[in-house]
Amino acid sequence: MRDEQSILTSRIVRIVREALECGAAVEIDGLGTFQSGHNRQFRFVSQNKARVFIAYVEEDLRLAKKLYAAFEEHGFRPWLDKKKLMPGQNWPRAIETAIQTSDFFVACFSHRSTSKRGTFHSELRYALTCASRVPLDEIFFIPVRLDGCTVPGRISKRIQYVDLFPDWEAGVKRVVGVMKVQQENRKKKRLPLAG
Repeated sequence: MRDEQSILTSRIVRIVREALECGAAVEIDGLGTFQSGHNRQFRFVSQNKARVFIAYVEEDLRLAKKLYAAFEEHGFRPWLDKKKLMPGQNWPRAIETAIQTSDFFVACFSHRSTSKRGTFHSELRYALTCASRVPLDEIFFIPVRLDGCTVPGRISKRIQYVDLFPDWEAGVKRVVGVMKVQQENRKKKRLPLAG
């Protein structure tokens, strides 16, 4: 088993090195990016953007991708299954890990998502469990409405949602603003006190 792992590690190192030598950047999701530099040297740029998990149903994929692009444009690192899952990856485990390690969980509610059974509701339940471990003064779970649907009572009774309709830009601006304020507050909490 140890030899197999060593062989696999060597192959991965070789692939990364070849990509870097060709001038490509190699991103390791959640950690950062290896980049080629001068004189055949490489550098690693660590990832420090806030991670945002986007939960949606298949029928709302177009709007979920639009939200992904907006978050990326505003300096966040969004996670969307269609963009991040790799072929052959254990997707239930990958999704749980992505939710657990995210700084924010954005749940996209619509008439389709509230009435459909499936993975979306499992993700909501898991995210609510993860949210219960976040300090009370921090925001983790952010519900957004894509249309005039009713947000489930378990969520709407405790957590304020944001409408992304009829004014998409205003709704996204509100969500991004909240995440940026939370990100700044979290950084301040981590700084050592002077004096």
